[in-house]
Amino acid sequence: MTMLRIAIVEDEENYISVLKDYLERYKQESGEQIEVTVYHDGDEIAAFYRAQFDIILMDIEMKFIDGMTAAEEIRKVDSSVFIIFITNAPQYAIRGYEVGALDYILKPVSYFTFSQKLGRAVSKLKKRSEKWITISVKGGVMRMALSDIYYIESEGHSLIYHTKEGPAVSSATLKSVETIMEKMEFVRINKCYLVNLEHVDGVKEKYAIVHGENLLISRSRMKPFMQELTRYWGERS
Repeated sequence: MTMLRIAIVEDEENYISVLKDYLERYKQESGEQIEVTVYHDGDEIAAFYRAQFDIILMDIEMKFIDGMTAAEEIRKVDSSVFIIFITNAPQYAIRGYEVGALDYILKPVSYFTFSQKLGRAVSKLKKRSEKWITISVKGGVMRMALSDIYYIESEGHSLIYHTKEGPAVSSATLKSVETIMEKMEFVRINKCYLVNLEHVDGVKEKYAIVHGENLLISRSRMKPFMQELTRYWGERS
């Protein structure tokens, strides 16, 4: 990983100062390259958000748009950014899991807790950022990060890669990519779909919830899928 792009979203100047100091200290101790951008309210970051950060340190209680509302807006365009909530009130933190928050830190923030939770996010980022694939598309090839792929859909003699940047179509069959993709934490849930476990938000009845979409799990694949999902979540908890 080259540069860690971190946003601080906080309306109290003293906490902005504390967090910037902690990030500078973490940078010195870890050797990571860090680029910090500060926003003074949730509306500032949510209004023109373009998936430009790796980690967002977000205060929950802010004047104009609170952190939870801002996170909901961010999740509409970016399912992979790590959001760490900072709050005075632990009851708010539970709601953070509704918007896929990685963690939360209670104020007053100690450097020890801060560095532990930031370090956890950084190690997850590194695991995720190391894998790329190249697919054949009409007129050439396309290179994409595995973490940007939500799921792969089979349609006729083509595959549709549903990604952060939109759909990409490749002339191939699901069977031809299944063996390779299963080694990359993708799991077949029926004859049409291979899903990226990283983007599975949950399972409801007979559907996998993948980046907000409900994809049908066939009866024969339900048990092996649940086993793989449980293993994956356990390794990353």
